[in-house]
Amino acid sequence: MFESWNGRAAMAALTTPYAADGSIDRPAFAAHAQALLRRGLDGVVPFGTTGEGASLGLAEKRAALEHLVRAGIAADRIVAGVACAALPDALEAVRHALALGCRGVLVAPPFYFKGPDDEGLYAWYAQLIEGAGAAARGVVLYHIPSVTAVPLSPGLVNRLRAAFGAAIGAVKDSSGDLATARAFLKQTQVPLLIGSEDLLGGLLGEGALGSISGLANIVPERLAALIHRAGSDGLLPPAVRALMTYPVIPAIKALHAHVAREPRWAHTRPPLAPLGAREQQALGREWDALLARHAA
Repeated sequence: MFESWNGRAAMAALTTPYAADGSIDRPAFAAHAQALLRRGLDGVVPFGTTGEGASLGLAEKRAALEHLVRAGIAADRIVAGVACAALPDALEAVRHALALGCRGVLVAPPFYFKGPDDEGLYAWYAQLIEGAGAAARGVVLYHIPSVTAVPLSPGLVNRLRAAFGAAIGAVKDSSGDLATARAFLKQTQVPLLIGSEDLLGGLLGEGALGSISGLANIVPERLAALIHRAGSDGLLPPAVRALMTYPVIPAIKALHAHVAREPRWAHTRPPLAPLGAREQQALGREWDALLARHAA
């Protein structure tokens, strides 16, 4: 079982700040994570989709993760994102995160070859978990087919859970599809984390564990309150719609820059391009109007 915090899990899919030379700004990264935890979140997830993890090298992710721990962030409040097409790279990342004491790892399927069947995906995940050995824990299976084009089925989840037990900690569903999330809830016994904030309130009532959320970078108190109270928040559906008007990751980073009043948060790493100045301004105005209409 993926251990929750007080029965729920409110986590941020951390955005990644960059220094002037394009490297990860590790002090800013740690300060942001610390601030989110102080503001009510249970955990942080570096190097996921929102964190541009697939655009970051293993060495720089390793150094940034170690910096988070050295900066005083408890490792058991970190779930490290792993997005690697090659099994040896994924295994290196998983071993490093677990050796640091991280609570778990969010593992996307191998994404370069499209259309693998469940046999191939089972073999990949099985070799990964077996390679981690006795340390294997908190593996969060990451279903985000809009990005990977490699969906995970409830049958695959059940097979991995049957083989590896509690090492399979949860599924994160970022499909944005209500029927898919409900299929994971009804057809598996693995805790479910939701990536689509507009679906979160209703799915918490149906048994979802919590969320790994991009918007938690910006309104952590609201996400934590929603998850731990299992209620609703009228800001989230229109906020998601506003972000989806643009390329989502650059939009989240632009919104973070707007709220933090720190332009460098809008920077992205190629191949992603930041929003243009007019787009950033338009998104900021829309966000301010949404906040005014949906005051906490």
